[in-house]
This record gives sequence, C-alpha cells and structure tokens, in this order.
Amino acid sequence: MNIFLQHNPTKLYFGKGQISQLSGEIGQKKVLVVYGGGSIKQNGVYEDVMTELEKAGATIYELPGVEQNPRLTTVHKGVEICKFEAIDILLAVGGGSVIDCTKAIAVGAKYDGDVWDLITQKTPIESALPIGTVLTLGATGSEMNPISVISNWKTKDKIGWGSSHVFPRFSILDPTYTYSVSRKQTTYAIVDSMSHALEHYFHRTKNTPMIDGFIESLLRTAIGTGPKLLEDLTSYDHRETMMYISTTAFNETLSNGTDGGDWATHRIEHAISAVYDIPHGGGLAILFPNWLEHVLEEDPSRAKMLAMNVFGISDEGKSDLEVAREGAKALRSFWNSLDAPNRLSDYDIDDHDIELIIDKTFVKPGVGTYKELDRDNVRDILTRSM
Repeated sequence: MNIFLQHNPTKLYFGKGQISQLSGEIGQKKVLVVYGGGSIKQNGVYEDVMTELEKAGATIYELPGVEQNPRLTTVHKGVEICKFEAIDILLAVGGGSVIDCTKAIAVGAKYDGDVWDLITQKTPIESALPIGTVLTLGATGSEMNPISVISNWKTKDKIGWGSSHVFPRFSILDPTYTYSVSRKQTTYAIVDSMSHALEHYFHRTKNTPMIDGFIESLLRTAIGTGPKLLEDLTSYDHRETMMYISTTAFNETLSNGTDGGDWATHRIEHAISAVYDIPHGGGLAILFPNWLEHVLEEDPSRAKMLAMNVFGISDEGKSDLEVAREGAKALRSFWNSLDAPNRLSDYDIDDHDIELIIDKTFVKPGVGTYKELDRDNVRDILTRSM
C-alpha cells in the first residue's frame, strides 16, 4: 500500500425522511436551489425541499434547467445569480449533473474571472461558496466527493476537475427520492457506479488485499442487486443498496493506499459526450469492456482477478489470458442483460469524428495509469466500440 491521508468532510444524512435535516443545515440564509428539468416538481421532492427551506426562514432563489452533461453556459447563469444576489449557500437538488454544475457555480461565485479558467486549471481554485445536496439519482458519487465534470459546448470540451473546496458540506440521501427514476436512467446509474469501482480496481499498487476485496464486494453486490431493482423500481431495499453503492464507489474510500486507479475510460467517454452529448452511463457501458479487452492483452493479471473474484469464473485448465477474456465478456454480458447500450452505433455514432474524439481525449496530458494510452491505443478502443 501507499501512504495515504483520508479526509472527507461531507456530512451524510442517509435514509427515509432525512429531508427533515435540511432546515437546520441551511438556516436563515440566502440559498440558490439548483435543479434539472423539473422532475422534482412532479415527484414531490421540490415541495419537500421548499417546505424545509421556508421552515428555516431562508431566502430562496432558483436555477432550473441543468443539462445531463452540465454546460458552462448554465454555470455562468448560476455564478451571475450568486454574485448579484450575494448568495450564502448553494443547494443542489438532483443527480450528479446538477451537483457537478453546482460545484462549478460555487467556485465561480468566488472568482473575478471566467470560471472556465478554474475548470481548466489555468488559475488555481482558492475558495468556494458552501454546497449542500439533496440526491435524486444515485450514480456519480458527486454528493460525497470533490469532483465535477463540465461541458463547454462552444469548444466541444468536457473537462473533469476537482478541488477540496467543493466537497458538499452535507448531503441528504433518501432512497424514496429515486423511485421515479426511469428504468433506462437506473441502468445508466448502475453502470456508472460499477464503472467508478472498476476504474479504482485497475491500479498498479502492491499489497492492497483489503481495498481490492472491498471493490470486489461492492461489484458483486451491484451485480446481485441491479437486476432486482430494474424489476421493481420502487423497492426501498434495492434503491437503498444501489444508492449507497454509488456513493461509496466514488467518495475516495476505494482509492485509499493505491495510485488511484486508471480512469482512461472516463477520459474517452468525456470526449465522446463532449462531441455527441450522449448519456455518461451509456458511454461507459460501451467503452469499459473494450478498454478491458485492449489492456488485458498486455497484462491479464487484474482482469483475471476480476473474472474469478467477481464473476466466479474458474481458472482450471485455462491460461491467465483466457480467464481474463472470460471476465471481460462476463462484464459486457451483465451490462447487456440490463439493456445497456453495446456499441457507439446505438447512438448513431460512426468513425466520422474519431480523430476529433481522440483530440478531445488528450485535451489534458496523461490518459490512463494502469496502462497509459497513446493515440493509437485510444483509436483501437474506439474502433472496437463502433
């Protein structure tokens, strides 16, 4: 294991009815409520949030309309509101896209220039407005981490960034608030959560049996729970399990003592959705098995562990490479069983923009750590995925 420091300042309220904690967390402050397309007004979450904010005596401002891949233009709108109205605290009500947008608004509100300077690391982040979240879709783990991804539709860039200043101060996770999430979006959420665990799993650090076992247990639980949830979208038990999986898969717990994992698949998916604006979970479902098949040819060791310890594949009479390949096929087969997309052609994407996607993948240097990819490697993964 590597030397590591673990510090996560997010206060997590988990369980049914925990929205009652909101008024005490907000108090009599100016709050900007950030949300997406309006589903929270249909499923009752909006009313619950407003009741608690009014109980607290908060002064309420709103920013609706956050996109599935949150855009810089929306961040700019939020920053403008914060500065003009002297907002005290931001409240994200939604899934990862809404929370990511809120994090960008939080740093932009404390910066005199364009927030894109901070996102692209042209200028260091020195402060941010405080953030709280009410989660309505468990997928990205953004409710308990310092990470955000923002799309600049003008330049066709989708950039992941992070800062300790944007850890949410508190997050409220009520599984009943995810009951109205559609089957398709639930599938994407399962894939996204598993992908975060898988990215952590492919590291090069030695002597990490506890973290490896933790990740394997998380993946087995997701494999056991995911299909049951898709058969019963309002099962409290299954929603509860998947919600906690998604938070734990990306709240920095799974990187303790390791090099942090690979994350090349996320970089490639960000590039694709920067150009085509596809759902993140859908892109990951297509790419990760193809990335896995690409890297296992060179080193099958971790893919073999995944095959045996997560999918129960026997190694008797087989080479390491054969077991690893079976594991990659098992992962693809499982996601296919959830009706996740299988090829980029499912989104009407062909090889027309493949070089542009590769360019966008390398908008920041260093793609992958388990195996650092060059342009030819990325081209191979994309070609496998077409």
